[in-house]
Amino acid sequence: MLNHTPEQILKDVFGYDRFRPGQTDVVDALLADQHTLTVMPTGSGKSLCFQIPALLKGGLTIVVSPLVALMEDQVAALKLAGVAADTINSSRERGDNVTAWKRAADGETRLLYLAPERLMTGRMLEALSQLPVKLIAIDEAHCLSRWGPSFRPDYEALIRLKELFPNVPIVALTATADKSTQEDIVTKLFGGQGQVYVSGFDRPNIRLSVQMRQDAKRQLLDVVEAHKGESGIVYCLSRAKTEKMAAFLSEQGIRALPYHAGMTPDMRRQNQEAFMMESGGVVIVATIAFGMGIDKPDVRFVCHTDMPGSVEAYYQEIGRAGRDGKPSDAHMIYGLDDLRMRRMFIDQEDGDADHKRREHKRLDALISYCEAPECRRRALLSYFDEPLHASDGCGNCDICQDPPDMIDGTEAAQKLLSAIMRTGQMYGQAHLVDILRGANTEKIRAAGHDGLPTYGLGADLDKNTWRSIIRQLVASDHLHLDVGGYGGLSLKEKGQALLNGDRDFSYRKDVIKQTAKKKKASAAKAAPEDLTESQAELLTRLKAKRTELARARRVPPYVIFSDRSLEEITRIQPQDEAAFAEIHGVGAAKLKKFAAIFLAVVASE
Repeated sequence: MLNHTPEQILKDVFGYDRFRPGQTDVVDALLADQHTLTVMPTGSGKSLCFQIPALLKGGLTIVVSPLVALMEDQVAALKLAGVAADTINSSRERGDNVTAWKRAADGETRLLYLAPERLMTGRMLEALSQLPVKLIAIDEAHCLSRWGPSFRPDYEALIRLKELFPNVPIVALTATADKSTQEDIVTKLFGGQGQVYVSGFDRPNIRLSVQMRQDAKRQLLDVVEAHKGESGIVYCLSRAKTEKMAAFLSEQGIRALPYHAGMTPDMRRQNQEAFMMESGGVVIVATIAFGMGIDKPDVRFVCHTDMPGSVEAYYQEIGRAGRDGKPSDAHMIYGLDDLRMRRMFIDQEDGDADHKRREHKRLDALISYCEAPECRRRALLSYFDEPLHASDGCGNCDICQDPPDMIDGTEAAQKLLSAIMRTGQMYGQAHLVDILRGANTEKIRAAGHDGLPTYGLGADLDKNTWRSIIRQLVASDHLHLDVGGYGGLSLKEKGQALLNGDRDFSYRKDVIKQTAKKKKASAAKAAPEDLTESQAELLTRLKAKRTELARARRVPPYVIFSDRSLEEITRIQPQDEAAFAEIHGVGAAKLKKFAAIFLAVVASE
């Protein structure tokens, strides 16, 4: 394949007609041997960004992946597409691993998937140094950064790869990295020298909603029942709550399976396989132990029954919904106790004071999202420094669809913004609130801030109200919170306009202290496309055949063909191999393996 173009590989091997936005830039950079960090939304095709260069470069590409199940699924999918891929991991028999290594050493393998622990052993590194390694891909690269949502110490050893393989381009891929995490990855992995491609963070098909906790079981049941017969993930903070919520849903006639680190490996594997292999109706109730690398495209909802640890963690977890681009829901239920628990978790961590300070600021940013006074998607994207292009909101979050009662906070906000400007846009929330309330602190006296015109102007509002106003100004893109620094607040363009009197500001009063109104979850149902009765029947038969083939190969159904491919077959109803070859996701290898099987289903009555 060395003489092929990327576009030819895309079509002939993977069956796709065109690259998605952002993929071409990454492919070109890797073909030019440039170190590259790629930040793309979940489901946008990050894997193709290194798989296609791997086939064009020849030699061996090493893929670092954090989970055995993820490696196995990706290798199975590549093999079905006719790509010489393999994995060496702890779940396989020693003989199978030896055989896989022999194929790689003999030059038969193009992509070799390894966990970081296995890759960074002296023996493996020495053996790989004798092979023509052309590319190294590091998936879930946020695990490498202590600023990311899922730091893994075994990933930190990967910073040696640049010196160990000095002439090999490295690509780091993630869906979850804010500016601080991006900079940390580039510094550690590339020595500061590398290309960074950020394709955006927006997942417009996911409806965002947040509720204060009132009746947690009833609220959860509302969400799950709105997606009856569909796949979903429910996240809980503790193992005990995971078991309790799974049992509760089961009592309601829902197929709910628990997943947490306290279960036996066999039970976890069985529950994960049931979730991955079945096309709908299974709900996994899990701690954050479940989810990284989950590639199931038809997850219709993710529900958090407790507040996550940060915006990045939340974004990563809701990203498991709607990977097929169809409407899906991300719902969070949280309460005051969540805030206390999260603060306690941070304080009990082993990290130094600087790390804990950053984590508290990250939690502040998540609270801002929960308290957002306007479009929740705008608040989420603002955290990642990405604007929402629609000026009137996204139309697909609870706030856009059911705006909350608001209080005019223009004057209060202008007092705050003035205090921020007069103190040099460098101080954090606590000091600014003290200035506005006229506190007599040593810090205020030492800086001379008791002489500011804004000193004491906000004494009419209590500390909690000021904190809430600040969080809402951050969430609505008026203020920038420096998570990577010391939590300093500075004015953004909207904040400057508000200070100048060119716009107004309203806020939600005491959101955290209020009890949310009980409200039925508004489901973003993934309605099938309009099909005739006979077409719907054909689609059912095609899915049954896909499930049969997947079970025989012990792979998830989407590895055979995606729902999109089956729906296209249903609409077009190809009669021969030439027509079948034009279906989305049908490359040369899948044409040979599956065309006759699915054409027979189409032809049957």
